[in-house]
Amino acid sequence: MIKHLQPPGWLAPKGYANGIAARGTTVYVGGQIGWNGQQQFETDDFIAQCGQALRNIVEVLREAGAGPEHMVRMTWYITDRDEYNARLRELGPVYRDAMGKNFPAMTCVQVARLVEARAKVEIEVTAVLPD
Repeated sequence: MIKHLQPPGWLAPKGYANGIAARGTTVYVGGQIGWNGQQQFETDDFIAQCGQALRNIVEVLREAGAGPEHMVRMTWYITDRDEYNARLRELGPVYRDAMGKNFPAMTCVQVARLVEARAKVEIEVTAVLPD
């Protein structure tokens, strides 16, 4: 069971949920970055790295028998807030291509650097498979 939490009178969030209540088996996906399954970067483009990181998340979720519809929390770590904001229109279709119209509770923070020097984004997810 996954229930979106939307307080009465609040404007609906765009592209995320204010909160989610869920019951079931919890799946934790460690931070995924924009490299392929062989741990190789194919690009330094921010949007392309986001797409790869999102596809990586889907693959890890699949190993648990889960999918994007089971996500309850997503945290984005980005190295450039200005680029993120400037390219949101490009990011939307890339997100929906990987995740569909599944928008968990999300947080996005800018960090000084990520462990992998070429990484521009790292995304971690928590999902819940209903009982």
